[in-house]
Amino acid sequence: MQDMTEATARGLELCPAEPPFLRGRLRVYLKKTTGENPDVRLGGKWRPPNCTARHKVAIVIPFRDRETHLRVLLRHLHPILQRQQLDYGVYVVEQYGNGTFNKATLMNIAYVFALSEDDYSCFIFHDVDLLSEDDRNLYTCADQPKHLSVAVDTLKYRLPYEDIFGGVVALTADQFRRVNGFSNLYWGWGAEDDDMSRRVRMSGWKILRPPVSIARFRMIPHKKRRASAAKDRVYDHIVSNFTADGLNSLEYELVSVYKNRLLTHIVANLKLQEPRWTNVTDEHTVTRNKTMHRNRRKYGNP
Repeated sequence: MQDMTEATARGLELCPAEPPFLRGRLRVYLKKTTGENPDVRLGGKWRPPNCTARHKVAIVIPFRDRETHLRVLLRHLHPILQRQQLDYGVYVVEQYGNGTFNKATLMNIAYVFALSEDDYSCFIFHDVDLLSEDDRNLYTCADQPKHLSVAVDTLKYRLPYEDIFGGVVALTADQFRRVNGFSNLYWGWGAEDDDMSRRVRMSGWKILRPPVSIARFRMIPHKKRRASAAKDRVYDHIVSNFTADGLNSLEYELVSVYKNRLLTHIVANLKLQEPRWTNVTDEHTVTRNKTMHRNRRKYGNP
């Protein structure tokens, strides 16, 4: 929760603890890709005009080759965030070039960039193909990491397994720092969310989940991507050394930052090299050389 200094400075009271404009269960439109958001500021930022938001939230959307999905999501998401009376910014982060996709590293980069712009207290990491079906499922953080996309239509609105922590998840800025962000070692599609689940649990937290009745999401139909065959081997061999792999091992350069009234679009060139996992033998091989940890000085160990 933000302190009272901003409320005093703006001469506004805090927004109600329970936002008064929520609609509950929503109709989800998959084909509408445009919509007006006249009050959204440059960079996809908005805050309530008549009260001071209780939560300052960065929405992080990793992105590759799904422009139509992104348009649908942004049209759907902005009104929900506004009805929830959040002070928020939307950050879409894209990988430069056509190399193997590293979703987790992109989310780490967006976290670092967003904090360089503003003092966000909460981060929502959001798959581009998921649309909330109920605006009572608040895009806010809690004292434990929170899994927002509990019930997805393509999974028959049930959890596929107990420790799942992907799709749409919420961590405070401090929680994310303490788990050292996402692993940078997962190239291709899949498994980085299971690794984050393990980081959360190893840090002594439990995963919070809103009730299934409101934590509902619809997935935009798309062709499924094949998960990397090496992911299971990576996951199995990264035993516990998340203090050396994550925020403090980032290597990248910003290629461009573009802002409009829907989003801040970050394009980053990843400097980390995709490792070969054919001869994985121990934890040190997987976590690689600590001399690569350019950001250790800034972030330290969690």
